[in-house]
Amino acid sequence: MNIDALGTPEILERINAQDRLVAGAVRNEISHISSAVELIVSSLKKGGRLVYVGAGTSGRLGVLDAAECPPTYGTSPSMIQACIAGGRGSVFRSREGAEDRDSEGRRDIDQRHVGPDDVVCGIAASMRTPYVQAALVRAKKRGARTILVTTNPRSLLRKPQFLGLSRSADIAICVEVGPEAIMGSTRMKAGTAQKLVLNMLTTASMIRLGKVYGNMMVDLRMNSRKLEERAKKVLMIAAGVNYPTAERFLKKAGGDVKTALIMILADVSAARARTFLKHEDGSVRGALKAAGKGNFAL
Repeated sequence: MNIDALGTPEILERINAQDRLVAGAVRNEISHISSAVELIVSSLKKGGRLVYVGAGTSGRLGVLDAAECPPTYGTSPSMIQACIAGGRGSVFRSREGAEDRDSEGRRDIDQRHVGPDDVVCGIAASMRTPYVQAALVRAKKRGARTILVTTNPRSLLRKPQFLGLSRSADIAICVEVGPEAIMGSTRMKAGTAQKLVLNMLTTASMIRLGKVYGNMMVDLRMNSRKLEERAKKVLMIAAGVNYPTAERFLKKAGGDVKTALIMILADVSAARARTFLKHEDGSVRGALKAAGKGNFAL
């Protein structure tokens, strides 16, 4: 309550002390986050989508996570999507009142033709956001699986005003971060918690889908100079080759890191490497094992 009377270093220390509580609060929800990952993986394997829905900071974090998946993991832009209350313009400028338009929540779900193969993840720090509530209810009615990410206690879901939301969420991730350093400023601890959770949902899902080998991104697309160099570095580390060799095999593999990696480690042609990868659903470890070179795996 006296943060306004402090000097700059003391203000920052207070904020930092509160921020340090977030990781522990997220850790308390790992069992629920794990269940959510299983839902997402099952959906994506069937060709379904993960659709984030949020307003304000929560919506922007969903947009950010969705936007970063294609360059990081080579996913289609349609695989991980995001809806934000007020539309795209709300990403850059706050539109007060957009979060209260429940009709827009229903409309955004309908416009994406959400169905049984999809997972819709509502992000709402307070649980009260009408846009998010309406979107989850509509998604559930359309047969989708649903996740709620909030920073309020799970006990609130038992209150009468939240029963509809509770029935519409297959899994609730309730990260109790406590009061903010600045009362009501959910872009702080609540936003940090949501960012951590969304990172975990998509990162763990991508790992389960075979888009990571060791701790390296092997499904990235070389759409920039930076990503080209990262792809070569991955081959150099994972296969123990030098820069020219990594560059040469990437060219032979048509720029596909996984194919190049199998070519080097299993000593096979690009065509054979692709066959092994297809048989093992894109898993580098599985492809190496199938090729009889399992000992080379990290």
